[in-house]
Amino acid sequence: MLIVLGLGIVASMMGVFNFAQGEFVLIGAYTTYLFHAMGLPVWSGMVAAPFIAGACGLVTEMVVIRRLYTRPVAAMLATYAIGLAVRETVRILLAGLYISIPEPIGGSISIGGSQISAWRLVILIVTILVVTASYLLVSKTSFGLQARAALENPSLARSSGISTTFVYAATFAFGTGLAGLAGALIVPVFSLFADLGLRFLVQGFVAILVGGVGTFTGPLAGGAVVGLVSAALPWVISPVAADILVFALAIVFVKIRPSGLIKGTGV
Repeated sequence: MLIVLGLGIVASMMGVFNFAQGEFVLIGAYTTYLFHAMGLPVWSGMVAAPFIAGACGLVTEMVVIRRLYTRPVAAMLATYAIGLAVRETVRILLAGLYISIPEPIGGSISIGGSQISAWRLVILIVTILVVTASYLLVSKTSFGLQARAALENPSLARSSGISTTFVYAATFAFGTGLAGLAGALIVPVFSLFADLGLRFLVQGFVAILVGGVGTFTGPLAGGAVVGLVSAALPWVISPVAADILVFALAIVFVKIRPSGLIKGTGV
């Protein structure tokens, strides 16, 4: 959800699909690992991860993306190149190893007779809180109003005194910060390796296509559908076949409904 939300906000606001989003997930995970390797609490790395990933996203927007707004295809290729560089750099630093990160909160919790991992429950709660806060930021604050104005009519927004340059930079940094937070939260579950973000990137794009671009709720709805289907299918068919079937169903759905689950023109 956090990865898809970050992708959706950037795509809706800026018309750019960030092909490096998976690597910002990796940056968040690697930040958590570095803090742990330095003897600091794992949770401290998780707190720092979204800010470090957001700062990296801000630099990326200012140095590269800002110059390519009028050429969205070139911008997407640029993000792909940046992501490739980040991924291979981390692969060299990790020497191709898989590294385990301990969960800050261990054990399990009994809910309704079922045992649920305490850390997975924390991830769920944090995700709900962050998504809610993001919705309030977009819909109830002056920045959100400026962001919607910059999305719907950039020229009129600039003539009204809104700095679209600042809005776009902040939006990109916010989207990558969400990816960094997601990477920090999931690294104890999946371990740290160079290709950690690739699977979530692919699933994120599928979720956005299914949910629809241009609204806040569209990507979230798509993420919910793709997540539920991806989790349910391996119970009835092999995991490999399940992954293929998820993409096949997504292609069929997008063919039938190109606008996605929720059609809109504004965040």
